[in-house]
Amino acid sequence: MAFDGITIAAMVQELKEKLDGGRINKIAQPEADELMVTARGTGGQYRLLLSASASLPLLYLTSKNRISPLTAPNFCMLLRKHIGSARIAEIRQPGLERAVEFQLEHLNELGDPCKKILIMELMGKHSNLIFCDDKQMILDSIKHVSSHMSSVREVLPGRDYFLPQTQEKLDPLTVTQEEFSEKVCRKPCNISRAIYTSLTGLSPVIAEEICYRASIDGSDAAQSLDDTAILHLYHTFLRMMEDVTACRFQPNIIYRDDEPVEYAVFPLTQFGPEYHTVFFESVSEMLETYYASRDQITRIRQKSSDLRRIVQTALERNRKKLFLQEKQMKDTEKKEKYRIYGELINTYGYGVEEGAKSFRALNYYTNEEITIPLDPTMSPSENSKKYFDRYGKLKRTEEALTEQIADTENEIEHLESISNALDIALAESDLSQIKQELTEYGYIKKHYSGKKGQKMQTKSKPFHYISSDGYDIYVGKNNYQNDELTFKFASGNDWWFHAKKMAGSHVVVKSKDGEMPDRVFEEAGRLAAYYSKGRTAPKVEIDYIQKKHVKKPGGAKPGFVVYYTNYSLMASPDITGLKEAGE
Repeated sequence: MAFDGITIAAMVQELKEKLDGGRINKIAQPEADELMVTARGTGGQYRLLLSASASLPLLYLTSKNRISPLTAPNFCMLLRKHIGSARIAEIRQPGLERAVEFQLEHLNELGDPCKKILIMELMGKHSNLIFCDDKQMILDSIKHVSSHMSSVREVLPGRDYFLPQTQEKLDPLTVTQEEFSEKVCRKPCNISRAIYTSLTGLSPVIAEEICYRASIDGSDAAQSLDDTAILHLYHTFLRMMEDVTACRFQPNIIYRDDEPVEYAVFPLTQFGPEYHTVFFESVSEMLETYYASRDQITRIRQKSSDLRRIVQTALERNRKKLFLQEKQMKDTEKKEKYRIYGELINTYGYGVEEGAKSFRALNYYTNEEITIPLDPTMSPSENSKKYFDRYGKLKRTEEALTEQIADTENEIEHLESISNALDIALAESDLSQIKQELTEYGYIKKHYSGKKGQKMQTKSKPFHYISSDGYDIYVGKNNYQNDELTFKFASGNDWWFHAKKMAGSHVVVKSKDGEMPDRVFEEAGRLAAYYSKGRTAPKVEIDYIQKKHVKKPGGAKPGFVVYYTNYSLMASPDITGLKEAGE
């Protein structure tokens, strides 16, 4: 999601409520392109992060501090000199531009009142923090832009400041119906692209949302819309702009499972039922949560990529092996035919002529007459022995393959359970237990280290949820945790849940006497469905049983159990509304 003009408008509104009239206490520059401004506003002290990063420009209030360098950079020193204790007179956004202006009042060396402007431009790789005097002359900027770097404008001390007008875009807050019809709906591209390339401050996601709300396919050509569709689209767009003007913002993040996929300051209706929305009290909270979650997920995915590759390679190898074994097993189905041939030759072979290539005999098992091929160079007894030898070989092959197929299927089941554990891993400690299991079963070579005093990693713990009726529900994150949860933590009357015939977590509900409300069974079933390979299906069949009936066969791999009587329920893999303990 781009940090677009509408998100900035919501952020400016939040900053006005908290910092208008406030006073700056501290200015720090933790990174080369980032400022941390501490100011006292109406509700107390706030930290304002202003990042002009080319990859991720951001502006929001945060409770987290950043470590600053011992020697402050020149830009930071200049700001401290001029506005180190300035009053924030006004915070404004020009139109729906991706820029925020902080009008600041301070006293100069002589004690005379002065005004300065700090401008935050959030424009992708062109993002910048620019410090100007009251006449819009640039005093300095966090990034200097010379004429060699940009033909549009220079951002250097002594130059006049102006917003770059590189594109002829309309102001969405003032655009008329005629302008919308002529400039937007007559562009030679699809209607969604026409909206965000013609109007200032609108991102592709917001453009698609406007189309969706107007019941128009955003991929349709803009020029294909008739007058009625254009009018309906314009009024849908106008209602959104009215919400912007009236500051009716609802910061939210769209999630798919636990992964944040999008954020906005308006509800996004374009996403399907597999997504869910979480609303936030402030834009700052939304942004901090979104980017913290994205960073965590990206980091874990990077760290788990090697493990995923090992598991995937092993799965592909075992699935190929299983295919070949099943193909061989199909060939052993001929063994009974060879046994019958041998028996019939022994029974009726006395009547076979010498050198015969076949003979017909009554199959007394089916009471049908069949033709048996013969080797004319062999006697009937030799032909009979040949068929019995084939039968014996195929029987031995079948017995060996039966065992091999069972081993391969167990191996695939084990690997799929590890793959599922990788899907739900949230922290490095979760990955370390998975790596330990892969090492123990020979998928990763064991490396011995003589180093002592290595830092102990935090032990991964199962997920812990509290049901709507106050029951504790625990979910194993990997096979080791599943074993520990089921056979060490759970007591006999506790209830145990697992997705039927698929890889998934063990789910245990603590129950002293085994009695629970129906709603607890339903919620535990949803957790078992969600933390399984069936989490993308609309419904998952869940087996549940009291823990005392769950057994672990001797020598079985971690997480593998057996049970012979159980109940079943159909559960949706949707855990919306279920809260983890401590939330």
